[in-house]
Order: sequence, then C-alpha cells, then structure tokens
Amino acid sequence: MDLPADSAAAPASPAPLAVRALAAPLRQQVVDRLRAAVIAGDLAPGQRLTERELIDRVGVSRTVIREALRQLESEGLVETVPNKGPVVRALSRAEAVDLYRIRASLEALAARLFIERAPPEAMDRLAAALRDVEGAYAAGAADGILAAKNGFYAALFDGARSDVLSSMLGGLHARIWRWRAVGLSHADRSRARSTQAIGGLRDLVAAIRSGDAAAAEQAIRDDTAAAAQEVMRLVGND
Repeated sequence: MDLPADSAAAPASPAPLAVRALAAPLRQQVVDRLRAAVIAGDLAPGQRLTERELIDRVGVSRTVIREALRQLESEGLVETVPNKGPVVRALSRAEAVDLYRIRASLEALAARLFIERAPPEAMDRLAAALRDVEGAYAAGAADGILAAKNGFYAALFDGARSDVLSSMLGGLHARIWRWRAVGLSHADRSRARSTQAIGGLRDLVAAIRSGDAAAAEQAIRDDTAAAAQEVMRLVGND
C-alpha cells in the first residue's frame, strides 16, 4: 500500500537546500541534503526531480546533481520513470516487510561480529551512542532521534569490522530511514514505542557487553519486529 496520493505533490514553497564547499566533498554534501529532504518528506513520494529545479535549490552544477541522483537511485530512494525522469520512490508495505526482515538478519549478524571482533574502545563508543539516543528521545525531536539512532547503528556496524556487511547495511539503512521517519513523526505514533525502542537498544548493549551473542541477536530481532509492527500499523491507518 502506497502512502496517500496527495503526498506526491511538490511543496508550495520548496525549502532551500544550498550547500557549501566545506570539509565533505561537494557531491557527498548534495547527496546528504537530498537524502534528508526525501526522508523528511520535503521531496515527496512521486515528486519529479528536475535537474533545473535542483540546480536552483542546491546551487551546484548539473554534473553534481546527476551524480547525486545516481547515488540516491542506488540507495532505492529515487527511481527513473520512462518519459518522466527521476522521481522520489513511493513507499509500499511490501517493500517495508522485506526491508525489516532483511534488516533483522543483517543487524543480528553485526551484533555477533561486534562481540567477536570489536576492540574495547568500540564498546565505549557504542555505550556513548546509546546515551545519545536516550537524550534524543528525551528531547523528543524526530530529526534528533533519527540522527542519534543513525549514530548508534554506525557504532555497531563499525565495531563489527566487516566492510562487506557495513556496505550492505549502509544501503539498507538509507531506505529504512524513510520508514523510521514515518514512525517517529506520525500523529498516531504509540507513546509506548519510544520506551520500547530504548529498552531494546539497552538490551542489545547489555548482551554485547556480556558477550552473549545469542541474546544480542534476539534483542535485535525483537526490536526490529516491534518497529515493523508499529510502522505497518501507522501506514495501515493512512
């Protein structure tokens, strides 16, 4: 089931997406800005992504825009439609079911590899990332929670010490972010979900700290199942 058709309309007054040539390469800055706009809904499902409009909004060359759109297409956030060009991919329940199932399996493996391979300082980073997530949930801003959870999973995947797995999870999480945004910003979001999500991450960190791979994998699977159930409930209401 796709999200509401009216969400495909372009925003009346597009938010500026201009970037500055600072530390990160310009292309990566553009990718990050456009990705964030898709996740936040500023670039809505079904919306055409015309090069001229993006050049005006972002303030970079046509070449950089094309490279950024190719990257977002590889992440599953953009698709090229015949006779229409690049558009923001619509969300569907079928895709979500697959994404969450795959996420559970890959993250469970990451947790096991973290226990097997991570140096002590990686555990410190993971614990610090958990505190950031707790603080973000306490603050209550959806964008802050998204950023903190992305930081937590980055610490988990880095500790797993697998470039192949990190690459696979990176692409997967680029698509999962949109569903997280739906779950965090929806008007009918369950108040209990925040407590449940924090509890799941605490269980995961505790299991990793104790070296219990089976418990860590189960914590991942339980939390992912709960997240999927909540998103399916919310999308089902639309």
